[in-house]
Amino acid sequence: MGHGLRHPGDLVAWRRWHESRHPVRAARSRLRPTPETVVDVLTPSGGGDLLVAVEATHASVDRAVVAPLRHLPAERTSIVCPTEWQPPEGYAAHDRRTIALDAVAAMLEPTAVLAAGHYTEIGAAAFALAELRGVPFLVSQHGALTPFAPPLPRAARLLAWSEADAGFWTTGRDDVRVTVSGSQLLWKAGLRTSAATGGAGPLTYLGQGHAAEIGRARLVHAALSTCREHGAVYRPHPSERDLASRAALAAYERAGITVDDRGVPLVELTSPIVSVFSTGVLEAAARGLGAWVDFPRPPAWLGEFWERYGMRRLGNDPTTAPARPDLEPARRIAEIVTEAAR
Repeated sequence: MGHGLRHPGDLVAWRRWHESRHPVRAARSRLRPTPETVVDVLTPSGGGDLLVAVEATHASVDRAVVAPLRHLPAERTSIVCPTEWQPPEGYAAHDRRTIALDAVAAMLEPTAVLAAGHYTEIGAAAFALAELRGVPFLVSQHGALTPFAPPLPRAARLLAWSEADAGFWTTGRDDVRVTVSGSQLLWKAGLRTSAATGGAGPLTYLGQGHAAEIGRARLVHAALSTCREHGAVYRPHPSERDLASRAALAAYERAGITVDDRGVPLVELTSPIVSVFSTGVLEAAARGLGAWVDFPRPPAWLGEFWERYGMRRLGNDPTTAPARPDLEPARRIAEIVTEAAR
């Protein structure tokens, strides 16, 4: 299959694929009654004309949409977010209400909306509101892109990490406007350059046993072979908590591989790292650590992914630090959102 997404414009098809990769979870959610989704809405006293959707609390979404909040005018900016999520400084005086997600549209009248996409419940509600009001919906790229990434919403304005990512994500689409903002995730990683250039300690394998893009059996085999051959320590992804993941971790330990389950944040690792296609490879390279990728007989899309991000295979020179824009991406994103609202 060619360059670009497997589902370039069909969110329903993408969701169907995603559920097929997590059949137990999908079956459980179908059997369980779905409670009404509630969110928190933070609004300035005069009512804001900018809306930022915070779909999740993990680091990649934080860098993509929360970091720009620090550069947006708080007196103009409303936020829809998970309940009890805490906003950055400057938003403490906002009125905060916990409401049903489907009631958000009735209380907000934005002239521009910023989100990480429309594939989550909060993102979908934010996109529906933008469509209802006929205002720009800006998508801030929050992670590295595989062909299995969710499609962009119709007529979106994409704030991409690079021209290469923009071209990849919009292949087959002529309704999306693109601006390259750079990656706040990688920009911030570059602020924490490691004192020990190249990294100290044993090679650390960043686990991706949770990934939907590659079958678990192949991921486990790849981790086993790389860790054995190079004496690497296996660091599980925070999502590797399910039964199958725990079984895999036990298998690694039986094979004599050290499993580092201390939960040390990625930004605090000081060892050289290797992974299959984790964005952590680029974050480590930005910090000056040795960083590589490795996978036996990689599928064509994975080789293209490595090439697009300049990720180097284990056994070669390490991955070079990503290009760093002069202007902090979060600040640039805030500028673009403010301009779009005029």
